[in-house]
Order: sequence, then structure tokens, then C-alpha cells
Amino acid sequence: MEPNNKSHPKEFILLGFADRPWLELPLFIILLITYPTAMMGNIAIILVSKLDPRLHSPMYFFLTNLSFLDICYTTSIVPQMLFNLGTSKKTISYMGCAVQLYLFHMMAGTECLLLAVMSFDRYVAICKPLYYTLIMNRRVCILLVATVWLSGMTYAVSEATVTLQLPLCGRNTLDHLLCEIPVLIKTACGEKAANELTLSVVCIFFLAVPLCLILVSYACIGHAVFKIKSSEGRKKAFGTCSSHLTVVFLLYGPAISMYLQPPSSISRDQPKFMALFYGVVTPALNPFIYTLRNKDVNGALGNLMRKIFTSKG
Repeated sequence: MEPNNKSHPKEFILLGFADRPWLELPLFIILLITYPTAMMGNIAIILVSKLDPRLHSPMYFFLTNLSFLDICYTTSIVPQMLFNLGTSKKTISYMGCAVQLYLFHMMAGTECLLLAVMSFDRYVAICKPLYYTLIMNRRVCILLVATVWLSGMTYAVSEATVTLQLPLCGRNTLDHLLCEIPVLIKTACGEKAANELTLSVVCIFFLAVPLCLILVSYACIGHAVFKIKSSEGRKKAFGTCSSHLTVVFLLYGPAISMYLQPPSSISRDQPKFMALFYGVVTPALNPFIYTLRNKDVNGALGNLMRKIFTSKG
């Protein structure tokens, strides 16, 4: 069904925190700090993973993809948020909203699946160390990442397209900071039970199933780690997994609370705070989570910084 001017407005008004204008300046400042931090941190991880030969392994190949995802993820929403918070104009064009809808959900779906792949990588590394290079060869890693990206793209195109077909009956106001599928479904008029059901079923595949796989992987990892006799060996094994587990809970917690319930039951401010958390806070924290306890990445970053300052000198 082709969208028509009557049911689809030329632009949307994003209310954000219009009822609490005192929140806008602090949020603007926070975004102005966290966005460049997230960009620089994730770019640094991509650079060191590519430039340092010691980091040319499946684990860092997946981490590079995660960092690239986070860059795209946060860029798809933060510039628009900054513009709306910094000016009196709180609008986004219909086309801009559609593009944001596709990009944001493609990155989100891809990241959920990528975290499951990363947990499988840790499972093979710790539980099947003798077969690690055989199982996680370059061809398999590229195939896994390509499948993850293709799945995320398919989810975004199908779900966002169906959502954009919903009639809005002249409504052009979204009580949100960005264009997100549950909020658009909630705003739409007419019968939307089928859309809510479809969203729930698709999100079970992209959230619940990967999370179950991650938990099973870490149950096996935990069992294998406790069999390691040396405390140093156990500490090293847990160290390689703790960063990934932290990122998993930071992303999956808010996403599950937002997407695994009917859009009609979502509270008014929940989408705003959840979007800020998994769209802004998590991408900014990820580089720090992966570097603080990772000696290899810290060493590679130190070498990169020394090379930069040496070349300047």
C-alpha cells in the first residue's frame, strides 16, 4: 500500500521532554560529551585491532565489527537528538524518520546477533581450545558476520516497512526522542494487534533466542573454567568473558524491557530513557569495558599512542 499525504504527514514532531524543559540542557551537554567519546573509543578499538598483529584473531575481528556497529548505531540517532535538544524546532521529516527507523533497527538487530556469535567464540576458545583455530577459521568468521549483518538488515527492512504502512490518521506527534518501531505502532490508529504480534515474534528471535544461546554458552564456559586447576588460568578465562557479559546485560536488559511487551503497554517515558541507554550510553561504555581489563588492547593502544607522538616529534 502506497503511503498517502492524508495518513502520512510530511514531518513528525518529536516531543521528547517538552513537558520537562529543564531536562533538555543537561541532556544536550551529556550527549555532547558521550557522542564524541563513543566515536573516539570505538574508532580507537578498530584501529588497534587492524594495526596490531597480536590482535588479528577471531575475538578482535568480532570486536571490530561491534565497534563499527556502535559507531553507526549512535550516529543514526544522536545528531538528530542534539539538533532537537539544542533548538526550538523539534521536528524530523517523514523521510528522515523512515531512514532513522531502518538504520537504528538494523544496527540493533545485528548487534543482538553479533553478541551471540561472540559468546560462541568464547565458548570454543575456552571449552574446545585444541579445535579453536580449526573451528573459528577466517572463512567461518566472515560467514558468521555476513549472516549476522544480513539478518539485521532483513529484520529492519521487513519490520520497519510494515510499521510505516500503518495509518496515522493525521497524527504527526511522537512522544519520543527518535523514530522507533514500538512508539510508531503505539501512535498509529486503527487495528494494530497484528503489528504488535509480529514485532513480539520477531523480537523473540532477535532478543530471547540469542540471549538463551549466550547463557547456555556461559554455563558451559563456567563449568569448564571451574575445572581449571590453576587460579591464574581461571582468572584469565573469566577476564576474557567478563567484558562481553557486561556488554550483553547492558544491551539486552533495556532492549527486552522495551521490545518484549506490547507497544500499547509501554509507559510514556520508558522509550525515551531506554533509547538514551542502549542507543547512547552503551556504545560510549563499550570501548572502556573492553579495554579496562584487557592487557592486549591496552598494550596495543599504548603502542599506537607512542607511535603517534613519536611521529609528531
